[in-house]
Amino acid sequence: MASASHSPVILSGNLSFATSASDLLRSSINGVPLKTSGRGHVGSRQKGLNIVAKVRKVKKHEYPWPQDPVSNVKGGVLSYLSPFKPLKEKPKPVTLEFEKPLMDLQKKIIDVQKIANETGLDFSDQIISLENKYQQARKELYTHLTPIQRVNIARHPNRPTFLDHFVELHGDRAGYDDPAIVTGIGSIDGRRFMFMGHQKGRNTKENIQRNFGMPTPHGHRKVLRMMNYADHHGFPVVIFIDTPGAFADLKSEELGQGESIAQNLRTIFGLKVPVVSIVTGEGGSGGALAVVCANKLLMLENAVLYVASPEACAAILWKTAKASPKAAEKLKITANDTCKLQISDGIIPEPLGGAHADPHWTSQQVKKAILESMDELQEMGTEELLRQRMLKYRKIGRFQEGLPVDPEKKVNMKRKEEPRPGLISDKVLQGEVDKLKEQIMKAKELSSIDMDQNRLIEKLKREISYEFSEAAKALGIEEKLIRMREEFAKAENEQLTSVQIENLENLKNEFNENLALAPNYGSLKYKLSLLKEVTEAKIFAENYKKTHPLKAKVNEKFKEVLEKSTLKKKMENLKAEVEKAGVSTFEEFDQELKEKVLDIREEVEYEFVNALESFGVHVTSKFGQSSVSV
Repeated sequence: MASASHSPVILSGNLSFATSASDLLRSSINGVPLKTSGRGHVGSRQKGLNIVAKVRKVKKHEYPWPQDPVSNVKGGVLSYLSPFKPLKEKPKPVTLEFEKPLMDLQKKIIDVQKIANETGLDFSDQIISLENKYQQARKELYTHLTPIQRVNIARHPNRPTFLDHFVELHGDRAGYDDPAIVTGIGSIDGRRFMFMGHQKGRNTKENIQRNFGMPTPHGHRKVLRMMNYADHHGFPVVIFIDTPGAFADLKSEELGQGESIAQNLRTIFGLKVPVVSIVTGEGGSGGALAVVCANKLLMLENAVLYVASPEACAAILWKTAKASPKAAEKLKITANDTCKLQISDGIIPEPLGGAHADPHWTSQQVKKAILESMDELQEMGTEELLRQRMLKYRKIGRFQEGLPVDPEKKVNMKRKEEPRPGLISDKVLQGEVDKLKEQIMKAKELSSIDMDQNRLIEKLKREISYEFSEAAKALGIEEKLIRMREEFAKAENEQLTSVQIENLENLKNEFNENLALAPNYGSLKYKLSLLKEVTEAKIFAENYKKTHPLKAKVNEKFKEVLEKSTLKKKMENLKAEVEKAGVSTFEEFDQELKEKVLDIREEVEYEFVNALESFGVHVTSKFGQSSVSV
């Protein structure tokens, strides 16, 4: 057989747009071509080796990348990958539960367009209006996602996978290749990196083949081998994390699942090259822990990182997986939460709808984040790099033992959560209001009011807000309210226009006119009356607390004035004259006695005003009318 190293290689045949000479050479080992699936033949000639390859033309695909996303790579980034190939058909769209309102709007737009095409009528205004409404609703939905909604997006079956980015290298050199973790050497803008990460499937067949991205000890040992390889050759390490957790079957435990994770952790902290980890989907439990400890931990906007899945946490704490939305919120697993807790170091943005809505754009953001992080880390020396990696994890969850807990904080730690609005019965609310009023009456008798009505007022306000929202839903004006709130939010620092004010008044009038028709109108009215009672009680308590000390001081000064000897003697003489005259009312007094009474009154008032002004109280006084100001 002719030697490939001494024979000229002649390439001929009909090549499709996605295959180039360099692609064919990539599919050869040591210059010897691989088999061409029965569509080519190898023939020996006297002076050389002739390769004839006929490649079947296939349909061009735009998923997940455009045909030529990079100018210097012709025919698509993935054209030479083997055995991982682009899917022949774009995956079927998957609609998540919270996305159904958007799909309804999209269906309306399609229906109107269909009617316009069939009838030839002009429905452009209606279509534009519906499209604007769709875009606004889409933006509102994806900019205010709840934690459990982000979990669902992170698990989306069409989300870009690790092998959508580079070529795979196989094996742990111990007898097994775990398909749930892939590794390989790649380059970005001419800079070489060691890539490794979890690989989920893009359909049922691939999911089974890749074990749904759940690695066994073989996969962790493959990562360990590649980390040592990268450290030896000086390749910076980039790790992509997307796994629900390490595979927890009996065989994996027998083969040392926990030990393999621990070995990886120990090795990562000793690597002398920069390490960047990126959570692209869900980073769950030990499967993520084995590769998450890097100099920089980044997360895609809708990625999640957790020690236990929301469903598992809910089943443990609340005995039902239906409490997973509450668990997702309490676990603080979203990219925003982990950044606030200084667990992750940055958030990579995603397009509206999630990374699967535009994989190419998302990939560019990932590339940008990798290069920026590596530029920063590669400026550090080896010792500084190791210390930075160590300190990053030493500061997480830091606390100090031996310090006494503040009593108020201790009480707050034990405080029970308020029930969700709408779940508190009217009877319970009425009981709390009656209890508050009773406390105020008792405190009034004791001349001291010291209580907090704000808690009950806030609770009633939440209940009333909930009732108003339910009424708006029942009356079909909830969408109008949402749009109005958005307009006000945009005009937060600007003056409202006359049109906005008019729209607000119209909406207010429409709501008030139809409010009595809402099924929960009776409950809303009752809670409003309770809020009024509590608010009045609060005003009374505040005024009482404010005026009671002043009232006591005024009474004290008034007693001092009446105890003055001159005034006391005059009042005793006047009392004696009144008893001698035998009259009981002021109208029955004769003119002389009336004048004496008025004179003494003026004198008492004059002395009283002087006494009050002596301690900073200004008094304006007239007969039958007086006002006091401090």
